[in-house]
Amino acid sequence: MLSKNRKDKLVTCQKKLGYPFKNITLLNQALTHKSFVNENNCNYKDNERLEFLGDSVLDLIIGEYSLKNFKNRMEGDLSKIRAALVNEINLSKIARSLNLGENIQLGKGESLSGGHNKNSILANTFEAIVAAIYLDGGLKRTTKVILPLFKSDLHHLADTSRYRDYKSELQEHSQGKKIAIPVYKVEKEIGPDHDKIFEVTVSISSKIVGKGKGKNKKEGEQEAAREALENLNAKQ
Repeated sequence: MLSKNRKDKLVTCQKKLGYPFKNITLLNQALTHKSFVNENNCNYKDNERLEFLGDSVLDLIIGEYSLKNFKNRMEGDLSKIRAALVNEINLSKIARSLNLGENIQLGKGESLSGGHNKNSILANTFEAIVAAIYLDGGLKRTTKVILPLFKSDLHHLADTSRYRDYKSELQEHSQGKKIAIPVYKVEKEIGPDHDKIFEVTVSISSKIVGKGKGKNKKEGEQEAAREALENLNAKQ
């Protein structure tokens, strides 16, 4: 049973999303981290299964849009475009714009460690939200709600001849600064073979400067390079 305070938060959240849920418990589940369920021993369901579905729905929405709107791009370029849009950093940015962090139910330990603002938790929660809308309203409605959230990024990609190649940019940065070349390493492979996630680090002079995740090694490396560039530029 949802408390009045929780219901009020969910109503505010769905207004920010621009989608009124028929079954608001789906939204609550999407905003419930497994640490909250484990610590409170409650009847709530956590958002991991929704996250799994949302990842696929998001790939379909962005993939279909890219196919229809980037007609001169080859399959490899379309995959890179999708990877430039559907990644932890970009999804967490969208989640912040929707104020999802303040509405996520976390366990005390996760909350104290800054979980409400962690990129991984925010990105995963956003994917769970996508699945919740899909289950509640179907694909057409989900596309109508979700696609505008990527509008600025999609317009940027449409106006440029190539997506940003963060690995090449990091390589050029290193050469320009006359420092060691970046070295990439797959630290971990998570999940079954058909849905594996690669966790990758990139190091310069044996120091890790960026971390990334992707559905394959290349996506993970691009994400790691992207974070490395952000970290290095922030120090300048």
